Amino acid sequence: LYFQLPLMLLIITPAIDGLKGEWREAAEILGANRRQYWRMVALPVLTPSVLGCFLLLFANAFGTLATVYALTGSRFAVVPIVLFQQIQGNVLYNPNLGYAIAFGMVLIMAVSNTLYLVLRARAERWQK
Repeated sequence: LYFQLPLMLLIITPAIDGLKGEWREAAEILGANRRQYWRMVALPVLTPSVLGCFLLLFANAFGTLATVYALTGSRFAVVPIVLFQQIQGNVLYNPNLGYAIAFGMVLIMAVSNTLYLVLRARAERWQK
């Protein structure tokens, strides 16, 4: 995921901008220091957005073949490369295994995206 850090920055910036100044002021009035504000107010509000961002980036990276192939070649048996090799028809040609791997990828992507939508809905509650 390291090559997706700029994308994460673009996705998480609106959540950080959504922290209301009133929350910081209220925490200061109640005697909280900066560390307590981040630990007790800001991080609980930002947690769904950060977790959702990680899930979105995981889904993006999980389905990427070109980036994995460019970074590692075909030396590592990661799911997109194995799927590519099974469907492409090299020496280990087994299209049924390729279809099973593709179905597993679809399930993992569906779970990941569903969790992202749940976390996004939870994060939007605080944005209102």
